[in-house]
Amino acid sequence: MKLYHGSNVEIKCVDLARGRRGKDFGKGFYANPDYMQAVEFCSNVVRREGAEFILMNRNNSSDVPAHHYDIVVGPIADDGVGTQIRRLSRGFITFDAFLEELKYCKVSIQYFFGTENALKYLKKI
Repeated sequence: MKLYHGSNVEIKCVDLARGRRGKDFGKGFYANPDYMQAVEFCSNVVRREGAEFILMNRNNSSDVPAHHYDIVVGPIADDGVGTQIRRLSRGFITFDAFLEELKYCKVSIQYFFGTENALKYLKKI
């Protein structure tokens, strides 16, 4: 039997301690025989965690970075996303509604270089 796990990271070894509490059958490792359902779950995880990461950074008003990454590659959105972020931060919509709205926003890719170490990978031409 083939089973699939929808994740935003490669799973080299199952670590039961990384499971989340409060799931259908308790804390553990979940897999699914339906490939497309696993892909959809993975997309939802990426969308949710990506949105949480962006909100964490947008809400950080200090000079201390909110994360430890040297380089981040991710979406840059149109003005519609900014509108949705403001609606969420003011309590006009729920986080789940925010994620649903993001499906309809136009995005392209941006590259973030946040440390001196990351800047070593850039070369002026």
